[in-house]
Amino acid sequence: MKSLLGTVCLLALSLVPATAADPSKQVIAILSVKPPATREQIMKMMDQEIRDTVDLYLKGKITQWYSRQDGKGVVFFLSCETVAEAKALTDELPLIKANYAEFNFIGVAPLTPLRLLLKAPAPAN
Repeated sequence: MKSLLGTVCLLALSLVPATAADPSKQVIAILSVKPPATREQIMKMMDQEIRDTVDLYLKGKITQWYSRQDGKGVVFFLSCETVAEAKALTDELPLIKANYAEFNFIGVAPLTPLRLLLKAPAPAN
């Protein structure tokens, strides 16, 4: 019962938005190809898309990148303070400019309620 209560409390606290002082903010950017873009259209742009993406990685803006298991795009972890900053970066990529793809964004930050675990427990009465 105690464990369940602790889990519920931690979950509830995780719903509190991160503060501006939180380090390591990132944005997850999920790219999806937009219909009716064809594989041939996309492949014609791939050389420049890859160069621009590698450039973002070398500048430290992309910290991790993955392909989607469904084969319909990629997932980037971007080192950005805000979703707006991430959108500004990805709007410059060729597939986005050509309107062949779009990104969905999720801003993430460290789970700050975990700091509660670092506090000394209150003395027992």
